[in-house]
Amino acid sequence: MDAADLLSKRAELTPDRVALVEVATGCRFTYAELNARACRLANFLRGKFGVEPGDRVSILARNSVVFLDLLYGLPKIGAIFAPFNWRLTAHELAYMVDDLAPAVLLYEAEFAPAAAELAAAAPALHLVALDGATAAALATAPADEPPRPRMDLETPYCILYTSGTTGHPKGAIIPHRQVLFNAINTVISWGLTEHDVSPIFTPLFHAGGLFAFLTPILYAGGRIVLARDFDPAATLRTITDERCTVILGVPTLFQMWLECGEFAAADFRHVHFFINGGAACPPQLMQSWRSQKGVVFRQGYGLTEVGVNCFSATDEDAARKPGSVGKPIFHSAMRIVDPETGADAATGETGELLIRGPHVTSGYWRKPEATAAALRAGWFHTGDMAHRDADGFYFIDGRYKDMIKSGGENIYAAEVEAVFRQHPAVKDAALIGKPDKTWGEVGVLIVVCTEGAAVDGDTLRAFGGERLARYKLPKEIHFAASLPYSPYGKVEKAKLRELYT
Repeated sequence: MDAADLLSKRAELTPDRVALVEVATGCRFTYAELNARACRLANFLRGKFGVEPGDRVSILARNSVVFLDLLYGLPKIGAIFAPFNWRLTAHELAYMVDDLAPAVLLYEAEFAPAAAELAAAAPALHLVALDGATAAALATAPADEPPRPRMDLETPYCILYTSGTTGHPKGAIIPHRQVLFNAINTVISWGLTEHDVSPIFTPLFHAGGLFAFLTPILYAGGRIVLARDFDPAATLRTITDERCTVILGVPTLFQMWLECGEFAAADFRHVHFFINGGAACPPQLMQSWRSQKGVVFRQGYGLTEVGVNCFSATDEDAARKPGSVGKPIFHSAMRIVDPETGADAATGETGELLIRGPHVTSGYWRKPEATAAALRAGWFHTGDMAHRDADGFYFIDGRYKDMIKSGGENIYAAEVEAVFRQHPAVKDAALIGKPDKTWGEVGVLIVVCTEGAAVDGDTLRAFGGERLARYKLPKEIHFAASLPYSPYGKVEKAKLRELYT
């Protein structure tokens, strides 16, 4: 079964149940209405622009129901959904357009200049403005299910570009198989039901926005609440008003909610659990949520290439195993290996996390070398450091690319950052490597202080010296008003290196 059938089947089973609430417009769409919209868009693109199986279709817009129209409509005609990050410049997007060669780009008025610049360099690219004229044309397009081309579970469903922290971004191919099993794994492992309501506050150009809860919740017959943008106070009201039950956030969002004036009065009794994704959540931030609100707070883990939901933990285990992402989900296999020898790491020993299963990418778009490097003997090499404790719980220790080699010793940035975040004057911290003639590399720590607090570098070094080996201590400490974050809560260390090394 191809994943394009999922919305059609749900519309058949529960046609009159509300599937989507669009916060910005106040519109509420049933499963039948959502499926009809997807059919209209598919028929429109095929009839107007001749979109065929295998063609790529992109969008440059903020969150809206149109993303779901494309996500579920394009597979009905065998086309591939490839959304673009609207935060990127036209210069950055030009590489993706050249690599992807999309047939159509839909865009909002806000991004018209960038769309025009991209089209000027790609004459075959059809531009579709998301305006009144297009809305009118879509309203008159046939709402019937279009004739399906021949597809199987390996047919590409999406192409999502990775963040590109080193070199050009790569387009991860997400086949129908991966979409389907991400939904199955999440529903089974996280206990989702048709009664669950989940908000989306993160961008839909990212795998987390598309697949963390959107496709699993709609697969189960629940409800999605879609916000256009993130505002701390407004989104807290949305959680309460819509009685949301499972909520995904990233560290930045959880910190902003905690500092929001409406947080104290927010009632979360209807929430089954909060889950943090994108980057590791500081333990003190998770504990603040638990102590102040008594909520279940979990740490998630996933990658675009292996699915955004790879581990699961019970409510009890999430509390008693702080920092753990849990145990592997259903229909998945994990290994932790020495990256040089390939031998399995011992319990408690840090190694590279490898993942295998039907929820893993089929490779990178037009990059056979990168595909061969990442997918070896059926295992996807994540590039993430991890260890497993004696009870079988997994802990993510950072990226291998985020490891500093100093005087022959390995320094894991995540470990050092976690120690310094324990200081009461430190709100956030990031460690980067700096070339050094003597040691090869030395650590440079960038610190953001808690509001109203002050601390100097010598005090922090003394604090760290009581908790870390001497070689792990940063040789330089700088203070900043804030750290640069990606849309998914990851510190953009490339930007820090430009500023401090």
